[in-house]
Amino acid sequence: MEYGSIEREIHIDATPEVVYEVVSRPEHLREWWPDEAEFEPVPGATGVISFGDRATPGAQVVPLTVIEAEPPRRFSFRWVYDKDAAAAPADSLLVTFELIPSGAGTLLRFTETGFREKGWEAAVLEEQYRQHVTGWDHFLPRLVAYVARVVSAP
Repeated sequence: MEYGSIEREIHIDATPEVVYEVVSRPEHLREWWPDEAEFEPVPGATGVISFGDRATPGAQVVPLTVIEAEPPRRFSFRWVYDKDAAAAPADSLLVTFELIPSGAGTLLRFTETGFREKGWEAAVLEEQYRQHVTGWDHFLPRLVAYVARVVSAP
């Protein structure tokens, strides 16, 4: 297996404007992905996402840096840093949400890249890649379900 990138295409029954808000704004992200998200959705902004209760030792707090914010077409960020430094391609993974109008809805093209560039030994690379595949296969359907709730809300 290559372990180079994770790619998914999902059709969502909502406009690109709605989907963009759901993939780029912390108040929406919290509803389908991390437990908490704190950042401004503008290029260069830094922040964190967290999984689990941050008051407990088991919480995972992950820094991120917004790379692109082009409503309603594209949102990307770097995360999973090796060190507490600026997001460099070799030190982080790049997540991109590309939104393409498709009929009355949106085709979401999701990619996560940078696994091989991290320089992990083979076993670590394979494990990290599989964890991310499992994670996105769990969270991306939650994104679709959450958007459906957003567009049906009064």
